[in-house]
Amino acid sequence: MANSRVVVPSDWPALENKASRIFKEKQSFDRLEVSKENLKKMFANNKYKLHYIDKLVTGEKSTVYRCGTLVDLCRGPHIQNTGKIKTFKIMQNSSAYFLGDQNNDSLQRVRGVAFPDKNSMKEHLKFLEEAEKRNHLKIGKAQELFFFHDVSPGSPFLLPRGTLIFNAIQKLLRSEYRKRGYQEVQTPNMYDVSLWKQSGHWQHYADDMFKLNVEKHEFALKPMNCPGHFVLYSMRDRSYRDLPLRIADFSPLHRNEASGALSGLTRVRKFQQDDSHIFCTNEQIESEVAGLFDFLESIYGLFGFTFKLKLSTRPEKYMGDLETWNRAEDQLKKAMTQFKGDDWIIDEGDGAFYGPKIDITIQDALKRDFQCATIQLDYQAPINFKLEYVDKEKPKEEDSEKKGEASNQPAAGRSRPVVIHRAIIGSFERFLGIITEHFAGKWPFWLSPRQIMIIPVMPALNAYCEELQEILRADKFNVEIDISGNTLPKKIRTAQLAQINFIFVVGAAERDSRSVNVRNRDDPETQKLGVMVPLDEIRAKMTALRKERRLENKL
Repeated sequence: MANSRVVVPSDWPALENKASRIFKEKQSFDRLEVSKENLKKMFANNKYKLHYIDKLVTGEKSTVYRCGTLVDLCRGPHIQNTGKIKTFKIMQNSSAYFLGDQNNDSLQRVRGVAFPDKNSMKEHLKFLEEAEKRNHLKIGKAQELFFFHDVSPGSPFLLPRGTLIFNAIQKLLRSEYRKRGYQEVQTPNMYDVSLWKQSGHWQHYADDMFKLNVEKHEFALKPMNCPGHFVLYSMRDRSYRDLPLRIADFSPLHRNEASGALSGLTRVRKFQQDDSHIFCTNEQIESEVAGLFDFLESIYGLFGFTFKLKLSTRPEKYMGDLETWNRAEDQLKKAMTQFKGDDWIIDEGDGAFYGPKIDITIQDALKRDFQCATIQLDYQAPINFKLEYVDKEKPKEEDSEKKGEASNQPAAGRSRPVVIHRAIIGSFERFLGIITEHFAGKWPFWLSPRQIMIIPVMPALNAYCEELQEILRADKFNVEIDISGNTLPKKIRTAQLAQINFIFVVGAAERDSRSVNVRNRDDPETQKLGVMVPLDEIRAKMTALRKERRLENKL
């Protein structure tokens, strides 16, 4: 590059002043259509623009926008003129590899926000301040939940407290699985590439997979569980009596995300999902999807999440025939309408290559949207993997095998199942990041890795604290004691700042009466003096609070 000067924060005021002058000039945004040939001439000295022209301009022409002396590639639309902007602030500058590839040039990126009035800017800055307080990386470090290390970029180390939260969520899901007829399995972490070619993932997803060479055979770490579950389905003959077959899997997954795309727990390379595949008949699709909507409500309600539905339809590159796709999309539309009426939207062309899907978006405490759950209808995998079941409705034919092979249809007397891919929370790691910010580190009691802190008023009571800890740990509560040399006020303040749900202060009176002095994190009336409660009573109340998985920290 001819000019390799790096932007630094001290440059921001000058850039903001320059922008302010442009806003006052009310420079118009003019849309121009230009042929692809002329676009190449126009940007002949900019190899980055030429890359986008070659890759993204598929027709004979495209559009540019002109604003003052600047002319740039853009689809638009834009505001009419710069006068619509009343306030502007630079938020960040950084270096970024072109296309996120470290083998390419490093470019300068300056990011700012603009609003049509000053109040909107104030509200935005206030939102950012609150979001920063909730940053899951900061809370994760302060509460010792997880960390990252250069020895394995994009792969979080879950510490004991983070693992307690992880296990609590997994326990919740397992309890729901038992109620809802799921069977949990464990499948291999790598497969021969022949499996990925059969599933179609190799053609569509190979660049995002980690490859391995084992004894001159090419393998890949699995980025999803689907093909392994198809192999599992095929391990024996299946009957209509086996369906619906609901298979759940928490196996580790790996995706080869670009280093520049990695972002805390929200974008990682190693993760686990509450992954499941339901093998069912066409007639069972409606009831199975309805059951998944009920599953969603029961789980998201425990975290205080509302959610929205979006149907993603057939993409440009897809497997299978148009008739099958139309049928699959119609079935999902019907299920969504029965559940939500007209309260859902369509995202044209954003389905998976093997079938349409319902994406579920949750909204956190700051009204931010996150896509976690997904329900995908798949007619293609059963064809690719020749999945079948004995159908009570179909008569047998003597030439069934030949007919099945020639027409890509199942053998006589058999039918293809439909596969429903589904996840409720999606990636555990990403979900942990989302709920860390949603709760701002103030964990509900059932999910909290630090439920109780026991503090003696003097060293002579240390033995009673240790006895209480043993009793409460037997009840499977997460209990700590503070018998350090710090003063009593400092011990209490430290526990409060750590957002521990309940602080038990014990003195001679509590020991003699087999009681505890309870301070509730979320009850201001108990913060200073606490409330004396018999030990057996507080154990019963906390057991009920945990069992009911209430969001409120109320006994």
